[in-house]
Formats: sequence, C-alpha cells, structure tokens
Amino acid sequence: MSVRENLEKLNCGLWQNERVSFKALSTETDLIYAAYECQLTDEQKELVNPAWFSIGRAYLSREDNYPCIIYNEKDERIGFINLCRWLGSGDAYSWSYFIDVRYQKMGYGRAAARLAVDLLRSANPKKQIKLSTEICNTAAQSLYVSLGFEKLDEIDGDDLIFGL
Repeated sequence: MSVRENLEKLNCGLWQNERVSFKALSTETDLIYAAYECQLTDEQKELVNPAWFSIGRAYLSREDNYPCIIYNEKDERIGFINLCRWLGSGDAYSWSYFIDVRYQKMGYGRAAARLAVDLLRSANPKKQIKLSTEICNTAAQSLYVSLGFEKLDEIDGDDLIFGL
C-alpha cells in the first residue's frame, strides 16, 4: 500500500495529540496559508524546502505524499507538514515540516514531530522512519535524537540522516 492509502485508513482520532492536529491540505485557503502566509525566519528558509516544493511533489506523486496543515489546540493554523515516502535508498517513511515563526518556541514543533511519528508508526509499524537535516541544523538534530532517532551512517547529498 502507498503512504497515502496507509494514512487514509487511520482512525480520525489518531490525527491529533494534546497540542496539535494535522488536517489534509484540501482547500485554496490551505494552499495559500502553506505557500505564502506561514513564515519562517531567514535562517530557517536556508535549511528547509519551502512548502510549495512539497506541495508540488504531492501533485506529481500523490500516492507518496500527504501534505497537511498543522493546527494548535485552539484550531489555529500554525504550520505545514508533508508526510511522505523516503526518497533515498531503502523503503521508509519520512516527513518535512515547519512551524510558523509566530508559533515557534512554544513546543508545537516537538508536538508535531511526535504526532508524525505516531501517525507513520500506525500507518505501517514495519516501516523505518528517516529524516534528513543540514549538518549545521543542530536544533533539528537535537529534536530528532530526543524523539529516539539515531544518526545513521548514510548521507543524503550533504545532509545527515536520522532513523527510527
């Protein structure tokens, strides 16, 4: 089964935790938020692909991508995440995400990462989860390790790879 098929069969209650929820990107308003309104710091813009890149991937390879808007406990849009198939070697799941600068340093990034792990594990517990990050992105590396990921002996271009 594809990433999309595995995720779409999950119970709707699994799409949230105590801090955040994910809702599939499905409207023009969602698209505008993800591509234009959700902002990052200038430094962060250098470290992650913009939302439109992930949305384009989802358009070109629908079965391997599941773009969502991240909401907080007040049902406010606070970020973007694309749950996807790992594009590197091996068969694994992955995600790319970011939290709007207006909602950073409030624990939402960690809560969203935990929810992503829970969803992908529920979708297929046998699949490894892999994440890549720039060598200089020590904040992401610390977050991944705190969630149980280990640095792998793999490289994706010049990015470090972490696996769970």
